[in-house]
Amino acid sequence: MNIKVKKLNENAKLPFRATSGSAGADLFARIEHTVRLEPSGRELIPTGLSLEIPEGFGGFIFPRSSLASKHGVSLSNCVGVIDSDYRGELKIPVINHGTDAFEIGDGDRIAQLVVMPFCTAEFSIDNELSVTERGDGGFGSTGA
Repeated sequence: MNIKVKKLNENAKLPFRATSGSAGADLFARIEHTVRLEPSGRELIPTGLSLEIPEGFGGFIFPRSSLASKHGVSLSNCVGVIDSDYRGELKIPVINHGTDAFEIGDGDRIAQLVVMPFCTAEFSIDNELSVTERGDGGFGSTGA
């Protein structure tokens, strides 16, 4: 699958899959000055890119596991969603859950993009739902 990418900044880097088996493509910061992310700090980091996700697919932005596990840096919205009709700049909302400040520089890998198909759902009101073994059991009801 080919995803069209528009560079909004000449120095922006294309998403990059590190290996042939990588599900996610690394996304890179495109910033003029280093961003210092204090503990509990949040920042919206531009990539300098705009994408054309095909209809029937979504672009899903996930944290980089190495940033999260080593530094506590993750996405402030857990998983970002790029709709197929969005054409604006891709910006990554990061948060520092760690105890130390973390610096993000131009060109740093800050998240990863996975493109996946999705099913569009229609919703309707119904007073009866099918019966299941679990029923209305909530959090922890399965013994976990």
